[in-house]
This record gives sequence, structure tokens and C-alpha cells, in this order.
Amino acid sequence: MADRATAVAAWEALFRAQVSIMRGLSAEFPTDLMSLNEYDVLFNISRAPGRRLRLKDLNRHVLISQPSVSRLVDRLVARGFVEKTDDPLDGRGTIVQLTPKGFEEFRRAAMHHVQAITERVGGALGDDDLRELTDLCDRLRLAQDARHRASSPGPRNGRA
Repeated sequence: MADRATAVAAWEALFRAQVSIMRGLSAEFPTDLMSLNEYDVLFNISRAPGRRLRLKDLNRHVLISQPSVSRLVDRLVARGFVEKTDDPLDGRGTIVQLTPKGFEEFRRAAMHHVQAITERVGGALGDDDLRELTDLCDRLRLAQDARHRASSPGPRNGRA
């Protein structure tokens, strides 16, 4: 177990670096194409098999709150970027699928966004540093996922 002061100092450094980078990326984001939150939604859908994802699963991956995701998805539907359909496996669920137009707009924004990330993050760290940072962040995320699973209630009534 790490020293408390060292753990807090590392968290503070990580958090402040992330906020600083996100502010810069937000300021440079190609808002004439879409907002950064819209991009985040499209990014997550684009990575799913068939470029379609259950709304419930989308909520787990995006950086904004659940009510905001539903409203944002409705705006993306109105713009023709995504389509919503009922989940055939769960009558209460919704599937969100990227349209060809949505994928094309996502790709246009992604080209600008990737360049900004490369300049802001890759301009400050070398390849070895970036690989180490990726490894450290993945380990932190996986540890949090494990803590979450351990604290979540298990199956009810002895059923799996």
C-alpha cells in the first residue's frame, strides 16, 4: 500500500494534468462539426460491433451524466447522425446505431481531435513515457473496476 501523501500528490498531479489537457482540447475542438460531448458519444458508438450499442451500455462509457446522454442522443438523431431502435432482446432497452452520415462527421472531427491530442500529449512526452502512462492509467482503471465489482451486490435469490 502506497504512502497516503504520495498517493494524494499523484492523484492531484493526474487530475490537474487531465483538466488542463481537456480544457485545451475543448478550446481547440472543431465545434463547427459537433460538440466534444457529441464526439464522445459518437466515438463510443463507433467502437462497438456494427457501430451499434445499447443506450444502457453507452451511458457506462461516456463522460457525461445519464440524463444528458439521452438528450444528446435525441439531438444526434435529429441531425441524422444516429438512429434509435428498440432492443429486440430487452423491450425496455434502446439500441443506438451510427448512421453513415454520423460516421463520416465523426471521422472528420476525429482527424482534428487526434491531431490536437498528438500535439498536446505527444508533444510533452516521448513514446516510452506514453507507453508507461498508458500502462499506469490502465492499471488504475482496472483496479477501480475490480473495486466496483467487489462492492456491487451479487445475484439475488441465489440466481445467476
